[in-house]
Amino acid sequence: MTVARRAVEEDFNPVYHQYGPHRAGLPPLAGYFRELWHRREFAAELSKASLRGANINTFFGQAWLVLNPLLLAAIYYLLVTIIRQEHDPAFFTHLTCSLFAFTLVQTAVTSGATSVTGSGKLVLNTAFPRLLIPLSAVRTAFFRFLPTIPVYLILHAISGNPWSPLMLLSLYFLLMMVIFSMGLAAIFATLQVYFRDTSSFLPYFVRLWMYLSPVLWAPEMLNNMGRTIRFLVELNPMYAMLGGYTDLLQEGRMPLDYMWWASAAWAIGTAAVGFLFFMSREREFAVRLV
Repeated sequence: MTVARRAVEEDFNPVYHQYGPHRAGLPPLAGYFRELWHRREFAAELSKASLRGANINTFFGQAWLVLNPLLLAAIYYLLVTIIRQEHDPAFFTHLTCSLFAFTLVQTAVTSGATSVTGSGKLVLNTAFPRLLIPLSAVRTAFFRFLPTIPVYLILHAISGNPWSPLMLLSLYFLLMMVIFSMGLAAIFATLQVYFRDTSSFLPYFVRLWMYLSPVLWAPEMLNNMGRTIRFLVELNPMYAMLGGYTDLLQEGRMPLDYMWWASAAWAIGTAAVGFLFFMSREREFAVRLV
């Protein structure tokens, strides 16, 4: 063991095998994040094991990742078409684009919530930064999202939507959604340790959140709404992230300035709060999972 490596481990000295009450508090942040970076391959392997367990590496496993949101998009499109009594192919591409992206966040949050409680033996028997567990769940959700990108691009071409170099900027909003998902996964993973019913209520919360996000509706539909309603809708973090993402990817149109800085603020702020909340409690997880 090198001197540098030994120094890192001395700085990062979590109490993982002391199964007793532990006062909540943050570990040394510098040592923690150094160790988190050194153990990044651990999170990657944990994510790969999860993907193999879900048969994502098989043809039918990857096909289902695309078919499931596509079928949902078709159902929602049928319902919206009946309600609005008009057929709009461009709206179907909006629906698939936003639903694929929202499913990324949804999968990251729901799988991240049960990631720690589902890794009880690992938490009890191995010393490592526990934050790697929800982060590995977000990585898994991201790799489940990747097969939907070429499917959307095919639909984009079929519907005749414009192609523009600005579409590449949609990666910014995709990155913000991933960072945002990391923070939420850490928050709900911590809550699940203390309140085991969190994962039971989470699907209802996520479904309601989707209805309030620009998935079944486009941001421009709010133009006829009052200022109060627009202000309340714009408080939704996914409004800026999904709105900017679909504007660039589907329309090749530059989003409003608000969407750029609001997405970054929500993503970075949620990640900071989620990480610190998780880290302040993780040394007590072993007692809660026994």
